[in-house]
Amino acid sequence: MTVLTRYLAITLLRGWLTTFLVIAAVFGLLGFIGELDAAVGDYRAPAIGLYTLMILPQQLISLAPVIMLLGTIIAMAGLQRGSELTVISCAGVPPRQLLAAISVPTAALMLVLWLAMEYITPALHQRAEELRLDLRYDNAHRLPSGGLWSKSGRRYIHLGAMKDDGQPADIDLYEFGENGQLQRAVRGETARVGADRTWEFNNVMEKRLVDNTLETSRTASLAIDNLWAARELPVISLSQDSMRLSVLLSYGGYLADNERDAKQYLSTFWQRLTMPLTVAAMILLATPVSAGVGSQRGGNFGATLAIGAVIGIGFYLGSQILFALGQLFNLSQPLVALAPTAIISAVAWLLFRRMHW
Repeated sequence: MTVLTRYLAITLLRGWLTTFLVIAAVFGLLGFIGELDAAVGDYRAPAIGLYTLMILPQQLISLAPVIMLLGTIIAMAGLQRGSELTVISCAGVPPRQLLAAISVPTAALMLVLWLAMEYITPALHQRAEELRLDLRYDNAHRLPSGGLWSKSGRRYIHLGAMKDDGQPADIDLYEFGENGQLQRAVRGETARVGADRTWEFNNVMEKRLVDNTLETSRTASLAIDNLWAARELPVISLSQDSMRLSVLLSYGGYLADNERDAKQYLSTFWQRLTMPLTVAAMILLATPVSAGVGSQRGGNFGATLAIGAVIGIGFYLGSQILFALGQLFNLSQPLVALAPTAIISAVAWLLFRRMHW
């Protein structure tokens, strides 16, 4: 590592860390205040503070492109205001070498983000959700409000609850004919999950359509096949923020293979997978923007930082709209996820080529 690369890496790290701490403090405080409304039972201020701290890394990960954009502007504009970029330019360092020096800490940051999204932030978020549910409802496996619905062909399944030991409970199953008429309705108090996706419902009430009349029967147990496997039960009670990249991909693939709606999970997977690439594009964009300050007056620095904030907010809102349109019109999810990165990279490269050096 050259002296220039090491110096730029330290400068960028300071800028990134400064921005990270400021935004973390703001979002952490806002999250804590908002969560106070949910205080109930043992879920009080200390637990709310712990919950807020545990979910904060996942929230900041989603804002990483904006954080790194602002952090890079602060770092590079600081170098420009101190005439250090001018010295580097006068020393004969070409723009390509400057870009290569910046790419070293950027590549390290991208690797850290990928590892964090797979091993760190989802686990923290999952533990935080379990803590919150355990303190509020005395059940760490509670499903989202209203339970969970799933569709397979003309069969609809509703899972209402999960017991502390992970056993499914309050299960409803509905089967419809080709004409849309209800053919069968089954309700089970609990269920035992078999190895071959077969569930054995317990304390069952079943209704079947016989001669255009629903006849009701009760039985102690009833086996029904092609439901969730045992390994998938811990996943379905998780929010997407608590899912690792590999879990999002595998569960989305499972839903798609069973002709269920997997767009939301796969879209989230591709957004997160390409996010470090977007971070790199934002850092590239921030370099010519901040290097254009060209003056030691604080007003220009403030204006540059404001421009960066506008770019970051515009990017965040625009990418969310693009992702929603991609799901609405069934566009290719990898291409939709890469589109913001490609646009930012093209603009950044154009500005970099025109940067005064």
